Parts: sequence; structure tokens; C-alpha cells
Amino acid sequence: MTTATPRRAGNQTQRPRIGWFGAWLARPLASFHLVVAIAVLLTVLGLVMVLSASSVESYADGGSAYRLFIQQAVLAVFGAVLFYIALRVPMRVMRRLSFPVFALSVVLLVLVLIPGIGSEVQGSRRWFDLGVVSVQPSEVVKVTLVVWGSHLLASRQTEKAGYKDILMPLVPAGLLVCFLVVLEPNLSTTIALGIVLTSLLWFGGLPLRMFVTIAVSGGVAAAILALSAGYRSDRMRAFFSPGDDPQGIGYQARQAMYSLADGGIWGRGLGQSRAKWSYLPNAHNDFIFAIIGEELGFLGCALVLGLFALFVYAGLRIATRSVDPFIRLLTASATTWITCQALINVGYVVGLLPVTGLQLPLVSAGGSSLAITLLMFGIIANAARHEPEAVAALHAGQDGRFSRLLRLPKPELYSPARAQASRARTKAKAKAKAKVKSAPQRRALPSGRSRGGSESSARRSIDSDSARRSSRSTESWRSTRAWEPNYPMKHARERGNSR
Repeated sequence: MTTATPRRAGNQTQRPRIGWFGAWLARPLASFHLVVAIAVLLTVLGLVMVLSASSVESYADGGSAYRLFIQQAVLAVFGAVLFYIALRVPMRVMRRLSFPVFALSVVLLVLVLIPGIGSEVQGSRRWFDLGVVSVQPSEVVKVTLVVWGSHLLASRQTEKAGYKDILMPLVPAGLLVCFLVVLEPNLSTTIALGIVLTSLLWFGGLPLRMFVTIAVSGGVAAAILALSAGYRSDRMRAFFSPGDDPQGIGYQARQAMYSLADGGIWGRGLGQSRAKWSYLPNAHNDFIFAIIGEELGFLGCALVLGLFALFVYAGLRIATRSVDPFIRLLTASATTWITCQALINVGYVVGLLPVTGLQLPLVSAGGSSLAITLLMFGIIANAARHEPEAVAALHAGQDGRFSRLLRLPKPELYSPARAQASRARTKAKAKAKAKVKSAPQRRALPSGRSRGGSESSARRSIDSDSARRSSRSTESWRSTRAWEPNYPMKHARERGNSR
């Protein structure tokens, strides 16, 4: 976006001129179109690169160069269906179903560990084999944890909420999920879940001193896990001493560096990679960024990184422009998770990080990662349509041809007054229930008038404290399931202030 200083022409002052991109961003639905465009571009680029990187291996295994590409294309179509479904689901329905779906995903994590139900591949039991495709529950739980955690924090926090209200029960549930994923074992997904949990706590307003403590504890736990298993400790040893075993554990990272160096600035050309001829293991999956660098060069890598940078801008733009605390938490946390996963993948391909196995979102081949990531992009695009300007434009009939083609429902406008009325109704119900519970106790108490009323006043004080505790617990329980949040979201500058 370019700007120009105001100039005077006679007695008139000319307004600053902005570029075409700035004018396009000023449109009400710019965030929505930006998220959709990024999802489409990354998915198409991923399909093209998967076809190029997997053609040799597919032909050697099954006689067809399109075997892995067809699987990826089927997952992309399924992901597009999930993307469309996520666009149509109202936010209130998403919040209402957040905990049941999260609980179901945890049950699936337990079932996949049972022999005979979960499929074991290369020593890891992570997948449900459905014949045509394999479903990985650990990928599903990323989305359910983001949605349920955002709903929980947006519902449970109050103006005077302490850190316990933020930590409970989100952190125990997150640690349980991480423990189940470690049992598979799957350290890369555990790292991704740790990123999701950390981003939820950060954007949820956890005090800085508590956040640092949790972050340090998580780092120590990740280091212990990285050194506890043979293959994980080998990866760490290969990262710190890459020349000790160049033809063994350090072979994959070394070949990735050769591929990037071979690409240069312009690349060798699409489909002209040398590393995919069985020189670079998992060229179509974990190390597809190396093939992009070899065939499309530095410019191709810059394009991929530029798309993810644009996604960061779009996600944070949606989070800052939204007035609903749930949407702000959801969008910011999901953007952090996807971006950090992409940076970790690029980091270990270029040799800046140890190899973890995290895939490049929407680009790498493998499992259900593509479909689940497209589902998350659909949820973010749905959140973009809930920006105040977007809601006003859609209700005014300015939905555009794309929205009319998809027949998307008009989003509901978030109203703080309606949220306050919902909170008032919840408090009234809680007080009425507390009075009903305490009434039989008051009727059964002795009068105590003969002893100066001291015993009766003490009992009334005890009953009053009990009623207040019951009211607070009932109100907290009910507000967790309420659609409207019951607290004003803290400003980002107050996030680090300890209470």
C-alpha cells in the first residue's frame, strides 16, 4: 500500500491517495476473500508439488505416477467439503457443540491406541484405516481443542477472574490430550498441541509470570520427550552434530540442504528435481519445501513464505476487528498454531531446527492433515464474515457473487447488550435456585430467641455464605454453556500485568 502526502491545489486540499491493494483491503469482506484466496493458492500449490515430488516413488511402488497424487486430490476435495460446512455453521452452534465434539475426539485418541482398532505403521499407532483414506485423530483434536478452549475462556472469565479460572479445566484437558498423543507415540503432533494450548493461554489473558512458568515447564517436558526415545534422541544428535553420521541419521537433512542449494534463485524447473529420484526420503511429505526450493528456486520458497505471512496478517486482522471475544480468541489461536507449524517445518528443512516431522500446512502430503487444516481455514473464513463491517454489508445485500453462489447464511451481529441480558438472566436463575435450596434449611433452624439471637444470627450468616458459594458455582457452571460471553476482553497491553 502506497500513500502520498496531502497537496494543495488552489484553496482545495487533495486527499491522500492509496494503492489498489489498500483500497481492496478497505472493503467489508476483504478479510474473508483473503483467507479463501490463501487457502486455494496453498492447496493448489501443494497438489502440484505433491504430484511432482511423489511421481517417481509412486511409479516405483505401484506402476502409476499418480497414485499418491490421487490420494491427495481426494483429501483436498473432502477438505473443500469441510471448508464449506465450516462456513455455514453458525458461531452459536459451533460453541454449543464445542465440548461434545472435543470429548468425542479424546475418545477417538483412546480408541486408536487399542490394538485391532488403530492401525500401527512404523511402530506408531496413530491412524484409523478406513480403506480409501486413513484418519488421524490427533489432527482432529487440534481443531476441537482450539474451538472448545476459545469457548471456555470466553465464557468462564469475568472482570475479576484469577489465573485459576483461566487454567482450569483447560490446562488439565490439554495435558491429557498431549499425554494420549505421546503414547502413540507422536512428538510432532504433541508439539503442535502444545502450541495450541500456549496460544490459548496467551490470548486468554494469562498473567505473564504464570505464562513464563508454564512455557518453561513445557520446554523442559519437550526436551525430556525428545531425549527419551531412540529415534528422537538420534534426531537431536544429528542436529547438533550433523557431520557425525552423514549417511545415517543425518542423511535426510543433508540431502534437503543439497536440494535447496541446487535450486538457486530461479530453480531447475517444475518437475525437474533430482532429489525425488530416491535421494531425499519423504520428499512429498515432511521435506516438500526442499523440492519447492529445488524446482522453483528461491522465488518459489519466497512465494510460500509470503502466503503464510499474508495469512498471519489476515488472521490477526480478523482477531483485532472482531467484537466477539470468542472469535478473537479462536482466530488468534488458530493463526498462531498454523503459522508456527509452517515455520517449524521450514526451520528443520533449512537446518535451523531439529527434524520433528511436522508437515507444511496445506502443502505437504499425508494422512488427514490437509482436510483438517482446510476445516480450520473454513472456521477462520467464517469468523471473517462476522466482522462488524462485514455483517452490516451482508445484511445490506452486499454479499457479492461468491457468497450468493455458495448460498451462505447471513451472520448474526454480536450485541454486548444481548450478552449482558443473557448474563442477567443467568444470574437471576442462579439466585432463584440458591434461594430454593436454602429455604428448607431456614425453616428447620431453631429460633434461638431465648439466647439473645446470637445462634440464629450465626446460622443465618453461615446460610448466607453457603447460598453465595452455591450461587457462584451455579453461575460459573451455567456460564460455561452460555452462548454469550460474560466478561469484557482484556486489552493486549494488560495481558502481561499480574493481578
